[in-house]
Amino acid sequence: MNRLFEIVRRDLRLALRQGSDSVMVVTFFVLTVILFPFGIGPEANILERVSPGVLWVTALLASMLSLDRLFQADYEDGSLELLALTPTALEVLVIGKVIAHWLTTGLPLMIAAPVLAVLLHMNGDGFVALLVTMLLGTPTLSLVGAMGAALVLGARRGGVLLSLLVLPLYIPVLIFGVGAIDAVVQGLESGAQLLVLGGILLAALPLAPLAAAAALRQALE
Repeated sequence: MNRLFEIVRRDLRLALRQGSDSVMVVTFFVLTVILFPFGIGPEANILERVSPGVLWVTALLASMLSLDRLFQADYEDGSLELLALTPTALEVLVIGKVIAHWLTTGLPLMIAAPVLAVLLHMNGDGFVALLVTMLLGTPTLSLVGAMGAALVLGARRGGVLLSLLVLPLYIPVLIFGVGAIDAVVQGLESGAQLLVLGGILLAALPLAPLAAAAALRQALE
């Protein structure tokens, strides 16, 4: 656990020192959402109807912007190889980097989402559902993204490959995240969608670090 906290603290310190990744993610999220009222018109009814999908799609795409740097910087400067030689398991390294990635991308997206939901005239009943779905969904995006980032580590044009790998795996999170918000807004039960989101997160928690660690070992050989 101490090693895990050290990895999280190190990555957070590097992220705060650079700052560009988190700012880029939030800026992309905000600007993309702001563009939708200009593209589809200012009608409140239309914006309210599409607001869950707009917020979730843009959050999903924004979370991908910093994935290709999740392991790449450590791979290029040799830190990843040194970490692999320590007694600490690579799975712990992956979990620590996923936590740091979520704190610097997923959490800012969660904070910005309700403000942008007001801009899109989202029904007030959907705000809690929006936060709950993002709380369950954004960690899954980071976990699956870490798996994809490890698989393309060292590959040419890895960013393109990463998008092709993770986007299909993001679709279930998108479907059930939007579905839960729509259900609440329409006065229906959203428990099933939230349970599926929670189940996906529980499945990704052990599987994604194992797969990512195996891919890192392959890349370092």
